[in-house]
Amino acid sequence: MHIEIDKDVCIGAGQCALTAPGVFTQDDDGFSMLVPGREDGAGDPTVREAARACPVGAITVTGTEPADAKAD
Repeated sequence: MHIEIDKDVCIGAGQCALTAPGVFTQDDDGFSMLVPGREDGAGDPTVREAARACPVGAITVTGTEPADAKAD
């Protein structure tokens, strides 16, 4: 999975960090950033939910779900 945060759009609402704190955090200015070492989402099932929770749509998630989450 690939996660992008558009820093020009982010307003620092923090909904992503509240929804998926294992993947998202906030920098010293309050803007969203990825937790170091978790840039690929680390299989966290709440990443897409966190992207949807962003009030300004600053987060884009592309790629597939982890293999164990796919239907057979």
